Amino acid sequence: MTLWRQDTWIRYPVRSAAQHHDQRSRLFLAVEFRGVTGYGEVAPQPKELNGDAAIGDVIDEVRIFVLPQLEQILAREGDLPSWTRVARFAGSRAASNPAVALLEMALLDRELRVGEATIDSLWPETFDTPLQSTVSLIDDGEWSVEPEAARVRAKVSAGAVSATSLRRLGELSVPVLLDYNCAARDDAGVIDQVRRISEVAHVVAVEQPYAVGNVVDTARLAEQLNVPISIDEGVRSVRDLTQIVRYRAAEIICVKPTRVGGLANARTIILRAQETGLRAYLGGFFESPYARHVNRALARNCVEEPSDLNPVEVVTEGYSREVDTVVGAFGVTPSAEMLERGAVVVDLEAKI
Repeated sequence: MTLWRQDTWIRYPVRSAAQHHDQRSRLFLAVEFRGVTGYGEVAPQPKELNGDAAIGDVIDEVRIFVLPQLEQILAREGDLPSWTRVARFAGSRAASNPAVALLEMALLDRELRVGEATIDSLWPETFDTPLQSTVSLIDDGEWSVEPEAARVRAKVSAGAVSATSLRRLGELSVPVLLDYNCAARDDAGVIDQVRRISEVAHVVAVEQPYAVGNVVDTARLAEQLNVPISIDEGVRSVRDLTQIVRYRAAEIICVKPTRVGGLANARTIILRAQETGLRAYLGGFFESPYARHVNRALARNCVEEPSDLNPVEVVTEGYSREVDTVVGAFGVTPSAEMLERGAVVVDLEAKI
């Protein structure tokens, strides 16, 4: 079991209310057993933010809690557990879900390879899930909006929006989702901002105005807005979904596999949300093309809403490619060139 850390710089940084997304570290885990290797990836936050764990805590969680559990199962059963069992490894710590998601993806990749199966055979394509681009209204930094994007998520905070941002919004031909990242101060401020931005753009939703778990204030705001509420940071489990439905706090949810403990949990939450009448889209954490490829397969199986599936452009720092094309399984794998330029933070051989 080998864990790499790869530090990248994002080519088109995005400023949110509490963070400037200009650098992201990705963790890659390789699990090799009986001659077959599977790879997982997560891209944790640089520091703890709005309930999401910092990358250092995720590395510690993998090292101290997750891999030892895998070793125990190997010693007891003589084989790797199915990827479908891994979600149960998670504890109550903020770092547990991303750490478990990392292992789950690696075991799924390996399991598919052993069975000579593909991700499409597990999750057949049902939808041509549209893409969503992300920009910021908090500063006047460069925007990157894919030509095929069906929606733009615009980072916003309390206060005035610059003339430059308003002009850019007016030039968009697609709807806009306003993402507060927990930074709204009061209902009146959000309502006024939605009104002003709606004069130049088609606003279709307001995302995560208040703090994680604050469904009461969010529900009150939802009753006053003329556009739906979306919840992002507040979706980490089926229990969170139940609370959102109970309080009628949102019509849309953003589900991020890393945040909810992996692909299996993400799919469960999406399908249950849809059963209750909520719309769901798949979010991301600035992952490499590898994890984005896997997320795309999941989204095309069960998500109609525009989702964060487009490649994240990075400053390449000397290597020419991020993924290699392979036959079967996920269809791509992290390139050896990319992994060699990362830092190995765990190198462990389990005793069976």
